[in-house]
Amino acid sequence: MLCTFLGISTSNAQQIIELKSTPAPDDMVWEKSEQIIATPNGDENIVANVSVPTLTVYLPSKEKANGTAMVIAPGGGFHMLAIDNEGTEVAKWCVEHGIAAFVLKYRLVPTSGDPVAEFRQKISTMGSAEMDKLITPLVTLSKADGLAAIKYVRENATDYGVQSNKIGIIGFSAGGSVAGAAAYEYTSAADRPDFAAPIYPALQVVDTSSLPENPMPMFIAVTGDDFFGFQSLSIEAFQQWNTAKQPVELHMYEKGGHGFGMRKQGLPSDQWINAFGAWLDQHDFIEFKI
Repeated sequence: MLCTFLGISTSNAQQIIELKSTPAPDDMVWEKSEQIIATPNGDENIVANVSVPTLTVYLPSKEKANGTAMVIAPGGGFHMLAIDNEGTEVAKWCVEHGIAAFVLKYRLVPTSGDPVAEFRQKISTMGSAEMDKLITPLVTLSKADGLAAIKYVRENATDYGVQSNKIGIIGFSAGGSVAGAAAYEYTSAADRPDFAAPIYPALQVVDTSSLPENPMPMFIAVTGDDFFGFQSLSIEAFQQWNTAKQPVELHMYEKGGHGFGMRKQGLPSDQWINAFGAWLDQHDFIEFKI
């Protein structure tokens, strides 16, 4: 297992961990190496062509650390990762609130050019359902990477000052698939999260046909104007958990669109992270005050 220590200039990231996960099929080839690409407006970065799953570790100070850990899975349609808005900015919030943060780069669809343009072109010509079917083998790997991340954190909990029963996962959009799959499809006590937070999740690629044997607290946030229609999937997940009398909380904001993440839009949906903090407090994972 690879551990590379990084300097202060990496925004307090302390380690990059290469995960051991399900091997990719022999016919799945990434011709390009992993890339960091600036968005067209230049205000944030995305990551593309991830072929090796990794965790980037951000640890709180010893004075703030509360023993809780969170794997963070950014979204991007399995073609890219919104690594700032749904990754490092979330990690920053975690560290400020005493949570050990592990930003997951899960494996992505190999792309040859602009991953944003390629994703949009596929959506417009194929439609979401057909594209989901096409990328199923890759999605299977991405979900396995999420479970491998939880397992790694639990196996190394003592090294990171983490309690093995306070390890959760949060994910956004496609990363919400990864988080949702961890909640529904975990394979053992080793890779089962202690809480899960799928945010505007793409749950259509997750097996939600039955509740897991040992459900964990779940937090969901989405908007009523999510243009992918993920609000319906979020409601279904809430109803399933709630009907089974399992702990679940759903925040359905009127506006905010898809992919709001940590971005401030001057809307009530900007406050989802505070609602999440209060929910974590309610479940004794952190002490939270706005």
